Amino acid sequence: MSSKTASRWKRMRDDDSRETERVLRAEFPATDAYRYNSASIRVRVVDERFKGKTLEKRDAMVDRLLQTLPERLQAEILNLTMLYPGESEASLTARLANEEFEDPTPSQL
Repeated sequence: MSSKTASRWKRMRDDDSRETERVLRAEFPATDAYRYNSASIRVRVVDERFKGKTLEKRDAMVDRLLQTLPERLQAEILNLTMLYPGESEASLTARLANEEFEDPTPSQL
């Protein structure tokens, strides 16, 4: 895929977002991340194990890995979307979160 047709968020990846992906992909292979602006990283994790789990339980599953990142990176992860496969078709909230990840609104920073 050429950079012209690549998703905008894929062009927003940097070393910090790649490090975040590396850590999370050890347990959650379907993880993507990008730098939204100079102070914020967005992360999306899609995993079948999230199905039927509350946001708090999903967060606990992911947080233990995030805790291994440097504190600076942890502080920059301001948007963490955790979905199970197909959830964005079943839930309006999940669909909106996924759409914002895929096509981020322009940052004010």
